[in-house]
Amino acid sequence: MPTDTTPATRVERDFLGPREIPADAYWGVHTARAIENFPISGQAIGQWHDLVCALAYVKKAAARANERLGVIEPRLADAIVFACDDLIAGQLHEQFVVDVIQGGAGTSTNMNANEVIANRGLEHLGFDKGRYDVLHPNDHVNASQSTNDVYPTALRLAAWFGIVRLLAAMADLRGAFQAKSDEFAGVLKIGRTQLQDAVPMTVGQELLAFAIMIGEDEARLREAIALISEVNLGATAIGTGINAPAGYSELVISLLAETSGVPVVRAENLVEATQDTGAFVQLSGVLKRVACKLSKTCNDLRLLSSGPQAGLGDLKLPPRQAGSSIMPGKVNPVIPEVMNQVAFEVIGNDMTITMASEAGQLQLNAFEPIMGWSIAKSVKHLTNACRTLQVNCVEGIQANTELLARRVAESVTLVTALNPIIGYEKAALIAKTALASGGTIAETAEALGIMSRAEMEALLVPETLTHPVRLKA
Repeated sequence: MPTDTTPATRVERDFLGPREIPADAYWGVHTARAIENFPISGQAIGQWHDLVCALAYVKKAAARANERLGVIEPRLADAIVFACDDLIAGQLHEQFVVDVIQGGAGTSTNMNANEVIANRGLEHLGFDKGRYDVLHPNDHVNASQSTNDVYPTALRLAAWFGIVRLLAAMADLRGAFQAKSDEFAGVLKIGRTQLQDAVPMTVGQELLAFAIMIGEDEARLREAIALISEVNLGATAIGTGINAPAGYSELVISLLAETSGVPVVRAENLVEATQDTGAFVQLSGVLKRVACKLSKTCNDLRLLSSGPQAGLGDLKLPPRQAGSSIMPGKVNPVIPEVMNQVAFEVIGNDMTITMASEAGQLQLNAFEPIMGWSIAKSVKHLTNACRTLQVNCVEGIQANTELLARRVAESVTLVTALNPIIGYEKAALIAKTALASGGTIAETAEALGIMSRAEMEALLVPETLTHPVRLKA
């Protein structure tokens, strides 16, 4: 807190003029103007921890590269690295106060980072905040860089960090479905197509399909993040490398890979890479695919657990909370419902990213802030939704075994397996007659003189109908 002798503000200047900055703020004049200009979402970039850490990794790698190439002296590089390490450790994220949605292609975010790192570095050097004659946000922290290579590189790192967590959550969810598949491998039920009764299957087969669907999407996500590992760092303004020393791009990218643990590689053509946001579109498309399939899975869980008396009732989901303020005892499938809603959001985010990518012009896309933020939301919310679906729903699923056994015993769809033996027309006659009379298909087949009851029962053992075998007369 300022004392009576400590000024409450300091004065900083840019080419637009002077501005008073809170004395204890690590951000400066450029950030102050951005705060005024972009009161959009109420979400500051400091709440996007992956991006703050990604920016710190980029600035750290740049400082070391600039030091090795003689652009900045070692003590200033050390101060920048110390400040970046503080950010990577989780400190000062609250000083990143610019809104995540902003004009300027991310310039305000880059400036915010430059100012925070410079002022933290000044503290490490023993100077007051604002002593930019010693350590300057642009001349030193941003040396050999521009927003146009720093910001997209940081977005890719941030996306990588988030996708790694999403993949872990998906793997755990897949494992939960696999475990339930094993648990109910021997529980027979009637499958359904177009919401009508189909042929027999096991509850284990039904749940295993969900696990396999998730596994397929894990593979697609790994392919997508391989694309975002290609970066344009060192391209500076438009990809020509202006203001960067020879060899800088290769060196800074290798240092970034080493310090961040993300296997970033240099884009083949930096002019193309500076304007191309196709990797974000590709990644978002895969996230949409993940969302669609998880939402479909949750639709199935809601249908299969509907009831408990007037619905399908094949499965019992764990009760998580009261489902109604007026109907006592009602329990709703709230966990699958929240996954559905996250999926709707991800699909909407994908449209935002599509439009923003398409709207890029000439050597730069100005709309990367909304692309990055949309991807960040999709990744974070899908990760959280996978976790709650796993822990609060899938791990507690139970099969309604008595009801399922009764339905299998009464089902006329078992007659489908007789098509190769008696033909479709006779099988359809048995099914239609059995439904009309209420008799079993074995009784009906015997009454119609098509096959004896004993012969029918010997062939139609439900356990043998859940695998691809051809019945023989």
